Amino acid sequence: MAIEGWNFSDSIYMTIITLSTVGYGEVRHIGPAGRIFTILLILFGISIMAYIIGLVTETLIENALRSIFGRRKLNKKIKSLKNHYIICGYGRIGRIICKELIRHSISLVVIEKKELQQELEQNNILYIINDATHEDTLIEAGVERAKGLVSVLSSDPENVYVSLTARSLNPDLFILSRAEHLTSEAKLLAAGANKVILPYSIGARRMAQAILKPAVSDFIESTIHDYSFELNIEEIMVGEDSHLNNLTLVDAGIRQEMDIIIIGIKQKDGEMLFNPSSKTKIQSGDILIAMGKYNDLERLRKACIQSS
Repeated sequence: MAIEGWNFSDSIYMTIITLSTVGYGEVRHIGPAGRIFTILLILFGISIMAYIIGLVTETLIENALRSIFGRRKLNKKIKSLKNHYIICGYGRIGRIICKELIRHSISLVVIEKKELQQELEQNNILYIINDATHEDTLIEAGVERAKGLVSVLSSDPENVYVSLTARSLNPDLFILSRAEHLTSEAKLLAAGANKVILPYSIGARRMAQAILKPAVSDFIESTIHDYSFELNIEEIMVGEDSHLNNLTLVDAGIRQEMDIIIIGIKQKDGEMLFNPSSKTKIQSGDILIAMGKYNDLERLRKACIQSS
């Protein structure tokens, strides 16, 4: 319009077919100045298109390489895991379980079918995006080297299948499974699960206790789930080299010197002693259910390991 004096319609049409490299032909006669402008327009258009194509290609290649090398790095980390836990399902329950295990510095890997890579990576959680009911997926997660497996998939049949498959791959694996229906508990235990949790049943009983025994419910809730609460309940295993071996509770000085209450002892034969007497002997392999302040519990933990 400025150089050749064309109208807007002809000028915009000529500009578009030039930039798009269609080149149907000149709609009017072009003088020397118009030809120079057309050459510059073509060079500008080609440069812009080449830049855009290069930018898009670079982004795609970079993302592909990051995905490939990132997955290799992730697989390498998973292969190096030992005595870890496998969490099958990253739903509402799975998220809470992972948070608690990570808080206690326990290694884990998540198996989830849904595309939740971004959330899992943000939480620094090792993961496998696949079906946990597949044997190859469990092997990839290191089930043969794992200490335990938690199956919290959305359906009971899937949890039964995961328990059955995991048990066949690792006979010594501790398997904890979720059940939606009470009738599924026996099936899961028969499939190889060591322990079965029914979230709805537990939740209902806790709600009933909050009505019937509100003070007791608040105390238990605070000591177990409220980390800002002064008192905590922990389970501590007595080691073979601990100087507490063969000592009674009163001789060990746990209550007097450490200000800790032993509310239960799970003996190595599986028997549970509730509110043990002061004359109860501590044996290696026993698990002490202790209540006290965090620092005192740490002192007891060290005493259960050290020989003196």
